[in-house]
Amino acid sequence: MGQRFTVSELTGLIRQNLEAAFPLVTVEGELSNLRPSSTGHLYFSLKDPGAKIDGVMFKNRLSSLTFEPRDGMLLQVRGRISVYPQRGGYQLVCDEMALAGEGTILLTLERRKRALAAEGLFDEDRKKPIPRFPRTVGVVSSPTGAAVRDILNILRRRAGGVRVIVLPAPVQGDEAAPVIARRIEQANQWKLADVLIVGRGGGSLEDLLPFSEEAVVRAVAASEIPVISAVGHEIDHALSDLAADLRAPTPSAAAELVSASREETLDWIRGIAGLLREGTRSRLERARLLLKPFSPTDLEYRFRTILQPRLVRFDDLKETLLENVRDRIAGLRRGLELVRAALEAGSPLLALERGFSVVVNERTGRTVRRAGEVLRGDRLSIVPLEGRIGAVVETTEESR
Repeated sequence: MGQRFTVSELTGLIRQNLEAAFPLVTVEGELSNLRPSSTGHLYFSLKDPGAKIDGVMFKNRLSSLTFEPRDGMLLQVRGRISVYPQRGGYQLVCDEMALAGEGTILLTLERRKRALAAEGLFDEDRKKPIPRFPRTVGVVSSPTGAAVRDILNILRRRAGGVRVIVLPAPVQGDEAAPVIARRIEQANQWKLADVLIVGRGGGSLEDLLPFSEEAVVRAVAASEIPVISAVGHEIDHALSDLAADLRAPTPSAAAELVSASREETLDWIRGIAGLLREGTRSRLERARLLLKPFSPTDLEYRFRTILQPRLVRFDDLKETLLENVRDRIAGLRRGLELVRAALEAGSPLLALERGFSVVVNERTGRTVRRAGEVLRGDRLSIVPLEGRIGAVVETTEESR
Protein backbone atom coordinates (compact mmCIF):
# COMPACT_ATOMS: atom_id res chain seq x y z
CA MET A 1 0.00 0.00 0.00
CA GLY A 2 1.40 3.40 -0.98
CA GLN A 3 2.02 6.46 1.14
CA ARG A 4 -1.03 7.70 3.06
CA PHE A 5 -2.22 11.33 2.88
CA THR A 6 -5.06 13.33 4.30
CA VAL A 7 -7.22 15.10 1.72
CA SER A 8 -5.67 18.44 2.69
CA GLU A 9 -2.12 17.07 2.43
CA LEU A 10 -2.72 15.55 -1.02
CA THR A 11 -4.46 18.68 -2.27
CA GLY A 12 -1.62 20.80 -0.96
CA LEU A 13 0.96 18.71 -2.84
CA ILE A 14 -1.10 18.91 -6.05
CA ARG A 15 -1.44 22.67 -5.64
CA GLN A 16 2.29 23.10 -5.01
CA ASN A 17 3.29 21.09 -8.08
CA LEU A 18 0.60 22.42 -10.43
CA GLU A 19 1.12 26.08 -9.59
CA ALA A 20 4.90 25.69 -9.83
CA ALA A 21 4.59 24.03 -13.24
CA PHE A 22 2.32 26.74 -14.70
CA PRO A 23 3.30 30.06 -13.07
CA LEU A 24 2.17 32.11 -16.11
CA VAL A 25 0.22 30.88 -19.14
CA THR A 26 -1.73 32.36 -22.04
CA VAL A 27 -4.82 30.38 -22.98
CA GLU A 28 -7.03 30.89 -26.04
CA GLY A 29 -10.62 29.71 -26.01
CA GLU A 30 -14.26 30.63 -26.37
CA LEU A 31 -15.85 32.49 -23.45
CA SER A 32 -18.75 30.62 -21.87
CA ASN A 33 -20.97 30.70 -18.77
CA LEU A 34 -19.99 34.27 -17.90
CA ARG A 35 -21.31 35.12 -14.41
CA PRO A 36 -20.38 38.30 -12.52
CA SER A 37 -20.56 37.87 -8.73
CA SER A 38 -22.11 40.20 -6.16
CA THR A 39 -18.61 40.87 -4.80
CA GLY A 40 -17.46 42.30 -8.14
CA HIS A 41 -15.41 39.33 -9.35
CA LEU A 42 -15.96 37.82 -12.82
CA TYR A 43 -16.32 34.04 -13.11
CA PHE A 44 -16.29 32.29 -16.49
CA SER A 45 -15.23 29.25 -18.51
CA LEU A 46 -12.95 28.95 -21.54
CA LYS A 47 -13.59 26.10 -23.93
CA ASP A 48 -12.66 24.62 -27.27
CA PRO A 49 -14.15 21.58 -29.02
CA GLY A 50 -12.23 19.18 -26.76
CA ALA A 51 -12.09 20.66 -23.27
CA LYS A 52 -13.14 23.39 -20.83
CA ILE A 53 -11.39 25.21 -17.99
CA ASP A 54 -12.96 27.44 -15.33
CA GLY A 55 -11.51 30.86 -14.65
CA VAL A 56 -11.87 33.94 -12.49
CA MET A 57 -10.86 37.57 -12.90
CA PHE A 58 -10.80 39.39 -9.60
CA LYS A 59 -12.34 42.82 -9.12
CA ASN A 60 -9.03 44.70 -8.92
CA ARG A 61 -8.10 43.44 -12.45
CA LEU A 62 -11.39 44.29 -14.19
CA SER A 63 -10.40 47.94 -14.68
CA SER A 64 -7.83 46.81 -17.27
CA LEU A 65 -10.53 45.49 -19.62
CA THR A 66 -11.02 47.50 -22.82
CA PHE A 67 -14.22 45.70 -23.89
CA GLU A 68 -17.31 44.10 -22.37
CA PRO A 69 -16.92 40.29 -22.24
CA ARG A 70 -19.84 38.29 -23.63
CA ASP A 71 -20.49 34.59 -24.01
CA GLY A 72 -19.28 33.30 -27.38
CA MET A 73 -16.29 35.65 -27.71
CA LEU A 74 -12.94 34.13 -28.65
CA LEU A 75 -10.40 35.40 -26.09
CA GLN A 76 -6.76 35.17 -25.12
CA VAL A 77 -6.47 35.04 -21.34
CA ARG A 78 -3.17 35.50 -19.50
CA GLY A 79 -2.76 34.32 -15.92
CA ARG A 80 -1.73 31.48 -13.66
CA ILE A 81 -3.14 28.10 -12.78
CA SER A 82 -4.38 27.79 -9.20
CA VAL A 83 -5.94 24.99 -7.15
CA TYR A 84 -9.04 25.77 -5.08
CA PRO A 85 -8.82 23.28 -2.17
CA GLN A 86 -12.40 23.68 -0.93
CA ARG A 87 -13.79 22.37 -4.24
CA GLY A 88 -10.89 20.12 -5.14
CA GLY A 89 -10.57 21.72 -8.56
CA TYR A 90 -8.21 23.92 -10.51
CA GLN A 91 -8.91 27.18 -12.28
CA LEU A 92 -7.24 29.91 -14.29
CA VAL A 93 -6.70 33.12 -12.30
CA CYS A 94 -6.85 35.77 -15.01
CA ASP A 95 -4.67 38.90 -14.97
CA GLU A 96 -5.30 40.05 -18.56
CA MET A 97 -8.00 39.38 -21.12
CA ALA A 98 -7.93 40.29 -24.83
CA LEU A 99 -10.08 39.63 -27.88
CA ALA A 100 -8.75 36.94 -30.21
CA GLY A 101 -11.50 37.11 -32.83
CA GLU A 102 -15.11 36.09 -33.21
CA GLY A 103 -16.22 33.04 -31.24
CA THR A 104 -17.56 30.06 -33.12
CA ILE A 105 -21.07 30.38 -31.71
CA LEU A 106 -21.39 34.12 -32.38
CA LEU A 107 -20.02 33.70 -35.89
CA THR A 108 -22.48 30.88 -36.62
CA LEU A 109 -25.40 32.89 -35.26
CA GLU A 110 -24.45 35.96 -37.27
CA ARG A 111 -24.27 33.96 -40.50
CA ARG A 112 -27.62 32.31 -39.76
CA LYS A 113 -29.14 35.68 -38.92
CA ARG A 114 -28.03 37.19 -42.24
CA ALA A 115 -29.31 34.20 -44.22
CA LEU A 116 -32.74 34.19 -42.57
CA ALA A 117 -33.03 37.98 -42.80
CA ALA A 118 -32.33 37.74 -46.54
CA GLU A 119 -35.37 35.45 -46.82
CA GLY A 120 -37.52 38.11 -45.18
CA LEU A 121 -38.28 36.14 -42.01
CA PHE A 122 -37.59 39.17 -39.81
CA ASP A 123 -39.49 41.76 -41.90
CA GLU A 124 -41.82 44.04 -39.95
CA ASP A 125 -44.67 43.63 -42.46
CA ARG A 126 -44.85 39.90 -41.55
CA LYS A 127 -45.59 40.59 -37.90
CA LYS A 128 -49.15 40.13 -36.60
CA PRO A 129 -50.81 42.22 -33.87
CA ILE A 130 -51.12 40.67 -30.43
CA PRO A 131 -54.84 40.18 -29.55
CA ARG A 132 -56.20 42.63 -26.99
CA PHE A 133 -58.29 40.06 -25.13
CA PRO A 134 -56.87 36.54 -25.68
CA ARG A 135 -59.13 33.80 -24.36
CA THR A 136 -56.42 31.13 -24.50
CA VAL A 137 -52.66 31.62 -24.08
CA GLY A 138 -50.32 28.83 -25.19
CA VAL A 139 -46.91 28.52 -23.49
CA VAL A 140 -44.14 26.56 -25.22
CA SER A 141 -41.55 25.93 -22.51
CA SER A 142 -40.39 23.45 -19.90
CA PRO A 143 -43.41 22.57 -17.71
CA THR A 144 -41.17 22.36 -14.63
CA GLY A 145 -39.24 25.59 -15.23
CA ALA A 146 -39.56 28.83 -13.31
CA ALA A 147 -40.67 30.64 -16.48
CA VAL A 148 -43.96 28.68 -16.66
CA ARG A 149 -44.62 29.23 -12.94
CA ASP A 150 -44.07 32.98 -13.33
CA ILE A 151 -46.40 33.17 -16.35
CA LEU A 152 -49.16 31.22 -14.58
CA ASN A 153 -48.90 33.34 -11.42
CA ILE A 154 -49.07 36.64 -13.33
CA LEU A 155 -52.00 35.56 -15.54
CA ARG A 156 -53.87 34.21 -12.52
CA ARG A 157 -53.43 37.55 -10.77
CA ARG A 158 -54.04 39.91 -13.70
CA ALA A 159 -56.48 37.97 -15.90
CA GLY A 160 -58.02 35.08 -14.03
CA GLY A 161 -60.43 34.22 -16.86
CA VAL A 162 -57.69 33.50 -19.38
CA ARG A 163 -57.15 29.83 -20.19
CA VAL A 164 -53.50 28.69 -20.29
CA ILE A 165 -52.26 25.66 -22.24
CA VAL A 166 -48.68 24.53 -21.58
CA LEU A 167 -47.09 22.76 -24.54
CA PRO A 168 -44.14 20.99 -22.86
CA ALA A 169 -40.72 21.10 -24.48
CA PRO A 170 -37.10 20.88 -23.31
CA VAL A 171 -35.48 24.32 -23.45
CA GLN A 172 -31.81 23.39 -23.72
CA GLY A 173 -29.73 20.64 -25.26
CA ASP A 174 -29.57 19.11 -28.72
CA GLU A 175 -33.09 17.67 -28.54
CA ALA A 176 -34.75 20.97 -27.57
CA ALA A 177 -35.03 22.79 -30.92
CA PRO A 178 -36.95 20.06 -32.84
CA VAL A 179 -39.44 19.67 -29.99
CA ILE A 180 -39.98 23.44 -29.63
CA ALA A 181 -40.59 23.75 -33.38
CA ARG A 182 -43.00 20.81 -33.32
CA ARG A 183 -44.98 22.27 -30.40
CA ILE A 184 -45.42 25.56 -32.29
CA GLU A 185 -46.60 23.64 -35.37
CA GLN A 186 -49.00 21.54 -33.26
CA ALA A 187 -50.48 24.65 -31.65
CA ASN A 188 -51.22 26.00 -35.13
CA GLN A 189 -52.44 22.69 -36.50
CA TRP A 190 -54.99 22.26 -33.71
CA LYS A 191 -55.63 26.02 -33.21
CA LEU A 192 -54.94 25.64 -29.50
CA ALA A 193 -54.45 29.29 -28.54
CA ASP A 194 -55.05 32.92 -29.49
CA VAL A 195 -51.43 33.84 -28.71
CA LEU A 196 -48.26 31.81 -28.03
CA ILE A 197 -45.49 32.61 -25.55
CA VAL A 198 -42.28 30.80 -26.56
CA GLY A 199 -39.31 31.02 -24.22
CA ARG A 200 -37.46 30.11 -21.04
CA GLY A 201 -35.64 31.72 -18.13
CA GLY A 202 -32.10 33.02 -18.26
CA GLY A 203 -28.97 30.98 -18.93
CA SER A 204 -25.65 30.95 -20.71
CA LEU A 205 -25.31 31.52 -24.45
CA GLU A 206 -25.23 27.75 -25.00
CA ASP A 207 -28.38 27.27 -22.92
CA LEU A 208 -30.30 29.69 -25.15
CA LEU A 209 -29.05 28.25 -28.46
CA PRO A 210 -32.20 26.16 -29.21
CA PHE A 211 -34.18 29.37 -29.66
CA SER A 212 -31.74 30.46 -32.39
CA GLU A 213 -31.88 27.16 -34.29
CA GLU A 214 -33.22 27.46 -37.83
CA ALA A 215 -36.12 25.04 -37.20
CA VAL A 216 -37.42 27.13 -34.29
CA VAL A 217 -36.98 30.46 -36.10
CA ARG A 218 -38.86 29.16 -39.15
CA ALA A 219 -41.66 27.72 -37.00
CA VAL A 220 -42.06 31.07 -35.21
CA ALA A 221 -42.10 33.00 -38.50
CA ALA A 222 -44.62 30.58 -40.09
CA SER A 223 -47.00 30.56 -37.11
CA GLU A 224 -50.49 31.84 -37.90
CA ILE A 225 -50.99 32.32 -34.15
CA PRO A 226 -49.25 35.52 -32.97
CA VAL A 227 -46.02 34.65 -31.12
CA ILE A 228 -44.33 36.47 -28.24
CA SER A 229 -40.68 35.46 -27.84
CA ALA A 230 -39.55 35.58 -24.20
CA VAL A 231 -36.07 34.07 -24.02
CA GLY A 232 -33.83 34.62 -20.99
CA HIS A 233 -33.40 37.93 -19.23
CA GLU A 234 -33.59 41.42 -20.68
CA ILE A 235 -29.97 41.39 -21.92
CA ASP A 236 -30.33 37.99 -23.60
CA HIS A 237 -31.21 37.71 -27.30
CA ALA A 238 -32.13 34.86 -29.62
CA LEU A 239 -33.00 34.75 -33.31
CA SER A 240 -36.56 33.77 -32.38
CA ASP A 241 -36.89 37.32 -30.98
CA LEU A 242 -36.44 38.71 -34.48
CA ALA A 243 -38.95 36.33 -36.10
CA ALA A 244 -41.61 36.70 -33.41
CA ASP A 245 -44.47 39.18 -33.64
CA LEU A 246 -43.33 40.71 -30.34
CA ARG A 247 -40.28 40.31 -28.11
CA ALA A 248 -40.66 40.36 -24.34
CA PRO A 249 -37.54 40.91 -22.20
CA THR A 250 -38.56 38.09 -19.81
CA PRO A 251 -41.30 35.41 -19.58
CA SER A 252 -42.92 37.44 -16.78
CA ALA A 253 -43.05 40.49 -19.05
CA ALA A 254 -44.69 38.36 -21.76
CA ALA A 255 -47.44 37.36 -19.32
CA GLU A 256 -47.97 41.02 -18.44
CA LEU A 257 -48.19 41.95 -22.13
CA VAL A 258 -51.00 39.47 -22.88
CA SER A 259 -52.95 40.60 -19.82
CA ALA A 260 -52.23 44.34 -19.96
CA SER A 261 -55.20 45.31 -22.16
CA ARG A 262 -57.73 43.67 -19.86
CA GLU A 263 -56.23 45.36 -16.81
CA GLU A 264 -56.05 48.75 -18.55
CA THR A 265 -59.71 48.52 -19.61
CA LEU A 266 -60.83 47.81 -16.06
CA ASP A 267 -58.69 50.71 -14.82
CA TRP A 268 -60.30 52.97 -17.45
CA ILE A 269 -63.80 52.01 -16.28
CA ARG A 270 -62.85 52.66 -12.68
CA GLY A 271 -61.36 56.00 -13.67
CA ILE A 272 -64.49 57.10 -15.54
CA ALA A 273 -66.68 56.15 -12.59
CA GLY A 274 -64.44 58.17 -10.28
CA LEU A 275 -64.56 61.20 -12.58
CA LEU A 276 -68.36 61.06 -12.69
CA ARG A 277 -68.61 60.90 -8.92
CA GLU A 278 -66.18 63.77 -8.51
CA GLY A 279 -67.95 65.87 -11.13
CA THR A 280 -71.32 65.31 -9.49
CA ARG A 281 -69.92 66.17 -6.07
CA SER A 282 -68.27 69.34 -7.44
CA ARG A 283 -71.46 70.59 -9.10
CA LEU A 284 -73.54 69.98 -5.99
CA GLU A 285 -71.00 71.89 -3.92
CA ARG A 286 -71.15 74.82 -6.33
CA ALA A 287 -74.94 74.81 -6.06
CA ARG A 288 -74.71 74.98 -2.27
CA LEU A 289 -72.29 77.93 -2.49
CA LEU A 290 -74.65 79.77 -4.85
CA LEU A 291 -77.53 79.37 -2.39
CA LYS A 292 -75.65 80.73 0.64
CA PRO A 293 -75.78 84.49 -0.18
CA PHE A 294 -79.55 84.51 -0.68
CA SER A 295 -81.86 85.61 2.15
CA PRO A 296 -84.86 83.44 3.00
CA THR A 297 -87.15 86.12 1.60
CA ASP A 298 -85.95 86.13 -1.98
CA LEU A 299 -84.56 82.58 -2.03
CA GLU A 300 -87.73 81.02 -3.37
CA TYR A 301 -88.11 83.65 -6.06
CA ARG A 302 -84.47 83.43 -7.22
CA PHE A 303 -84.57 79.67 -7.08
CA ARG A 304 -87.67 79.48 -9.24
CA THR A 305 -86.68 82.09 -11.80
CA ILE A 306 -82.99 81.42 -12.18
CA LEU A 307 -81.69 78.27 -10.55
CA GLN A 308 -84.54 75.82 -10.71
CA PRO A 309 -84.52 75.28 -14.50
CA ARG A 310 -80.77 74.85 -14.49
CA LEU A 311 -80.82 72.51 -11.52
CA VAL A 312 -83.57 70.46 -13.12
CA ARG A 313 -81.56 70.23 -16.31
CA PHE A 314 -78.46 69.36 -14.32
CA ASP A 315 -80.35 66.62 -12.45
CA ASP A 316 -81.63 65.24 -15.74
CA LEU A 317 -78.15 65.19 -17.20
CA LYS A 318 -76.75 63.66 -14.02
CA GLU A 319 -79.35 60.90 -14.06
CA THR A 320 -78.76 60.31 -17.75
CA LEU A 321 -75.02 60.07 -17.23
CA LEU A 322 -75.39 57.78 -14.24
CA GLU A 323 -77.85 55.58 -16.11
CA ASN A 324 -75.49 55.36 -19.09
CA VAL A 325 -72.61 54.43 -16.78
CA ARG A 326 -74.74 51.80 -15.04
CA ASP A 327 -75.84 50.37 -18.39
CA ARG A 328 -72.24 50.35 -19.65
CA ILE A 329 -70.98 48.63 -16.51
CA ALA A 330 -73.88 46.14 -16.58
CA GLY A 331 -73.14 45.38 -20.23
CA LEU A 332 -69.47 44.84 -19.48
CA ARG A 333 -70.37 42.58 -16.58
CA ARG A 334 -72.71 40.55 -18.77
CA GLY A 335 -70.01 40.29 -21.39
CA LEU A 336 -67.47 39.14 -18.84
CA GLU A 337 -69.96 36.59 -17.45
CA LEU A 338 -70.60 35.25 -20.97
CA VAL A 339 -66.85 34.98 -21.58
CA ARG A 340 -66.35 33.24 -18.25
CA ALA A 341 -69.23 30.83 -18.94
CA ALA A 342 -67.85 30.08 -22.41
CA LEU A 343 -64.39 29.42 -20.99
CA GLU A 344 -65.82 27.08 -18.34
CA ALA A 345 -68.03 25.29 -20.88
CA GLY A 346 -65.05 24.71 -23.18
CA SER A 347 -62.77 23.41 -20.44
CA PRO A 348 -61.49 19.89 -21.10
CA LEU A 349 -61.68 19.29 -17.35
CA LEU A 350 -65.50 18.97 -17.63
CA ALA A 351 -65.11 16.10 -20.07
CA LEU A 352 -62.51 14.48 -17.82
CA GLU A 353 -64.83 14.78 -14.82
CA ARG A 354 -67.52 12.88 -16.79
CA GLY A 355 -65.14 9.95 -17.17
CA PHE A 356 -63.46 10.72 -20.46
CA SER A 357 -59.68 10.50 -20.79
CA VAL A 358 -56.98 11.81 -23.14
CA VAL A 359 -55.11 9.01 -24.92
CA VAL A 360 -51.65 9.76 -26.33
CA ASN A 361 -49.68 7.39 -28.59
CA GLU A 362 -46.18 7.42 -27.06
CA ARG A 363 -44.68 6.30 -30.41
CA THR A 364 -45.99 9.36 -32.27
CA GLY A 365 -46.55 11.76 -29.37
CA ARG A 366 -50.01 12.55 -30.78
CA THR A 367 -53.49 12.36 -29.27
CA VAL A 368 -55.40 9.26 -30.47
CA ARG A 369 -58.73 10.08 -32.12
CA ARG A 370 -59.28 6.94 -34.24
CA ALA A 371 -58.41 3.28 -33.75
CA GLY A 372 -56.53 3.30 -37.04
CA GLU A 373 -53.95 5.72 -35.65
CA VAL A 374 -52.39 3.04 -33.41
CA LEU A 375 -50.70 -0.27 -34.15
CA ARG A 376 -50.61 -3.43 -32.17
CA GLY A 377 -47.87 -3.21 -29.55
CA ASP A 378 -47.97 0.61 -29.35
CA ARG A 379 -47.64 2.02 -25.85
CA LEU A 380 -50.42 4.38 -24.85
CA SER A 381 -50.47 7.04 -22.14
CA ILE A 382 -54.01 7.44 -20.76
CA VAL A 383 -54.62 10.65 -18.79
CA PRO A 384 -57.91 10.73 -16.81
CA LEU A 385 -58.90 13.58 -14.51
CA GLU A 386 -56.29 12.49 -11.97
CA GLY A 387 -53.12 10.47 -12.48
CA ARG A 388 -51.84 8.64 -15.55
CA ILE A 389 -52.34 5.10 -16.90
CA GLY A 390 -49.91 3.21 -19.15
CA ALA A 391 -51.32 0.65 -21.61
CA VAL A 392 -50.18 -1.51 -24.57
CA VAL A 393 -52.38 -2.00 -27.66
CA GLU A 394 -53.39 -5.61 -28.21
CA THR A 395 -56.19 -5.20 -30.76
CA THR A 396 -57.76 -2.38 -32.74
CA GLU A 397 -61.15 -2.20 -34.42
CA GLU A 398 -62.28 0.52 -36.80
CA SER A 399 -65.90 1.72 -36.47
CA ARG A 400 -68.05 0.84 -39.46
